[in-house]
Amino acid sequence: MAIEAKICGISTPDALSAAAAGGARWIGLVFFPRSPRAVTPEQAAALVGGLGPQPQTVALLVDPDDALIDRVVRAVHPDLLQLHGEESPRRVAQIRERWSVPAMKALKIARAEDLAPAKDYEPVADRLLFDAKPPKTMADALPGGNAVSFDWRLLAGRRWQRPWMLSGGLHAGNLREAVEISGASAVDVSSGVEDAPGRKSPEKIRAFLELCQRL
Repeated sequence: MAIEAKICGISTPDALSAAAAGGARWIGLVFFPRSPRAVTPEQAAALVGGLGPQPQTVALLVDPDDALIDRVVRAVHPDLLQLHGEESPRRVAQIRERWSVPAMKALKIARAEDLAPAKDYEPVADRLLFDAKPPKTMADALPGGNAVSFDWRLLAGRRWQRPWMLSGGLHAGNLREAVEISGASAVDVSSGVEDAPGRKSPEKIRAFLELCQRL
């Protein structure tokens, strides 16, 4: 069974072409200014303007206000909104209802207790994403894309009402182990296919996606 993959933090035509040609299910566009992968709604619209139905576009937002969501939705017409901040279940439901776009809620995981909020988001989110919680010692940590993993055994054997995705420190060298331990059927990669923060490697994207097809 092939593993579905999301290549997050796409910001250049070369990276987009590699993701599309390699069979990525989703590409992620980051609308968080502090990220080295950030794009504006206008830049994102120009980047994906000629994209067909696949891969699907995901707009990553961190505690966005209504004005930013409106700009992104109008410019990019994303297939999925990825809410990667501290959005409450109520806020997720409001966003999903107001803009009529499916929503994926990211949860930051370091220990088993961090999985508990998932049950509150299942009724209001279309998907869940389990990402690594940055260590407190990481002063410059971002909401995601920190090249940090969590203990995948925390997910082993668990079931949720919604489809879910594994994220956090994944790359071609640990993908097989991560999938086998966690049971994930969909994965999200960003820093693991980069030569430097924010600089995607088409070669690493292709290698990661080729491995996804073989798993």
